Amino acid sequence: MSQIKEILSKYKNIAILGASKDLSKASSVVMKFMKEYGYKVYPVNPAAVGQKIFNEQVFAKLTDIKEKVDIVDVFRPSEEVEEIAKDAIKIGANVLWLQLGITNKNAEKLVLENGISYIENKCTKIEYEKLFLNE
Repeated sequence: MSQIKEILSKYKNIAILGASKDLSKASSVVMKFMKEYGYKVYPVNPAAVGQKIFNEQVFAKLTDIKEKVDIVDVFRPSEEVEEIAKDAIKIGANVLWLQLGITNKNAEKLVLENGISYIENKCTKIEYEKLFLNE
């Protein structure tokens, strides 16, 4: 089984970093899709704290989420990822997943050294569709 298929089969709690109130943005489209396919989603956006996106309470930062987060799904610029990786380690996430166009070698090294899987430059929605909807 591919690493991505195993991740998407095994882990069901996803923090969406960079979740947007603008429902046309990629982060919102992916968040809605993953929620519709049975994942628990936690939107993270400091500018939208106190609000809800797709009826989910928005968190200011990853470390504010009290439930177990399996996948940290990042819709933020590559230069922000190293700090996000440190937070992913703090909360005991299983996967740091960087969306299309996002990479960070320092973050990759950090999470791999801490036993966290690392995926970069891939979309959770696209990968889910390829692996589970087009079989």
